Amino acid sequence: MDADAKKTALRMIPYGIYVLTAEGPKGVAAATVNWVTQTSFDPPLVVVGVKADSGAYQTLKDAGHFALYMLGKGQQGQAFTFFKPAQHDGDTISGEPYRAGTTGAPILDNATASVECKVAEIIERGDHHIVIGEGWSTPTWPSRPKAAPTTPSSTCANSAITCSMAGK
Repeated sequence: MDADAKKTALRMIPYGIYVLTAEGPKGVAAATVNWVTQTSFDPPLVVVGVKADSGAYQTLKDAGHFALYMLGKGQQGQAFTFFKPAQHDGDTISGEPYRAGTTGAPILDNATASVECKVAEIIERGDHHIVIGEGWSTPTWPSRPKAAPTTPSSTCANSAITCSMAGK
């Protein structure tokens, strides 16, 4: 299969848009990501594909935790904000207010729903690495959803989980 045809076919797989944040020894990072899925209820697992050469990947790897945000209808601006490198200024990341979560991961105040995670495992392959988090705590809601999210996994907007470091 030629490379262009392969890219076209792969781009036809439906996905959503999410924002990922992390805070490690070298500072705060945030990025828009689109390869996300829940893989298990027991234990609750989430999986995120993160660009291998990004600052967000290195920060979450160093920190051992991250937070993931489901965006709702009308939050396209938030997604676009984090397509470029994040700017940390006091209690904002690229102008978005945040607070520290249970794990220390930055929790954006204006997200529809969040998933706070500690890294359980990383699979380093290809230009995006697979990051797995395992759930352990009660949900947290930075703000309640006002509308269904614009992502295919709309059921995710009705729940959020907090994840912990598996086996550590």
